[in-house]
Amino acid sequence: MTQHPALDGPVPGRPDTEGDTRRLIDVLVDGGVAIIPANLGYAMVASTPDANRRIIAAKRREGHKRQGIVMDAITEREVHILDQRKRDIVDCITIDYDLPLGVIAKYRKDHPLIQSLDPFLLKIGAARGTIGTALNDGGTFHEALGRYSREYLWPFFGSSANLTGSGAKHRVEDIEREIIAAADLVLDYGLTRYHAYVTASTQINFETMEVMRFGAYYDLISDILKRRFNWELPPDPGRSANPSGHLQEFALVGVED
Repeated sequence: MTQHPALDGPVPGRPDTEGDTRRLIDVLVDGGVAIIPANLGYAMVASTPDANRRIIAAKRREGHKRQGIVMDAITEREVHILDQRKRDIVDCITIDYDLPLGVIAKYRKDHPLIQSLDPFLLKIGAARGTIGTALNDGGTFHEALGRYSREYLWPFFGSSANLTGSGAKHRVEDIEREIIAAADLVLDYGLTRYHAYVTASTQINFETMEVMRFGAYYDLISDILKRRFNWELPPDPGRSANPSGHLQEFALVGVED
């Protein structure tokens, strides 16, 4: 049954985050699609192959686009294969400076979570031996899904809750109606925390050591990497010059693994 409790208007008082978390996990484990607030915009999340197909269809997402797998920091350390310098970079940004970062890296194919993936889920999440996740930009519900995934080896995949190419949405009322219609649960928590950036997370491919997307806090991340690791990132030309922020948006066209 489709649940859109928040669309009927706000309920006075504190939000029921514990109850919403239980409803969220129940919907996803049962094969549904949910829209949840994340720090950098609303996200569309699913677990099963069929539910992820619904997200892809609703977003009009082309085959070269990959979904991000939800991992908490513990699972990310277990799954991603990073040498000490690369691990230090990730930890410096996400732990020492507590900033959000999209991490793409080689992964351990024998990890139990990866082993649990249906072939379709692996196909939409992995490319060229790498898999991507977002650290520090999920918020309460993203963290809950990360813990559940680690404890029960249950995969969740997500993407921004919008039509492909239309940009992050920071309020439920700004999300396109066809995206809302594709969801079985919508959790409306108002304006997202980092809405001022009007973008998704900065994304780095640690296999190639390339920036894949100019995103939130890119200026801070660039400064950290230059001062701490002597790594100078390319300048961000701004959204007027590069609306999506992607540097290699079509690099995975035709790539199947």
